[in-house]
Amino acid sequence: MDENTRVHLPGKKVPVSGIYECTCGQGHRFVSTDVEGHTFPSVPKDCSGIGWNLLIPAQAERSP
Repeated sequence: MDENTRVHLPGKKVPVSGIYECTCGQGHRFVSTDVEGHTFPSVPKDCSGIGWNLLIPAQAERSP
C-alpha cells in the first residue's frame, strides 16, 4: 500500500509533508508542512472518519 492509499491514524507520525483529507469524505483537511516530529491530529468533532489520507504531497524544494 502506498502513501496515497494508506489511512494514517490520529497520533501517528506524518510520513510525508502535504495536504491530507479525512476519510469521512466531507472534505476535512490537514496540512503538514514540517514532517519531523509532527503527528496527525484527531479527526474533527462529530466526524465519522477514522484517519487521514494523503491528498496532495508537498513539492520538494530544489537547490539552484
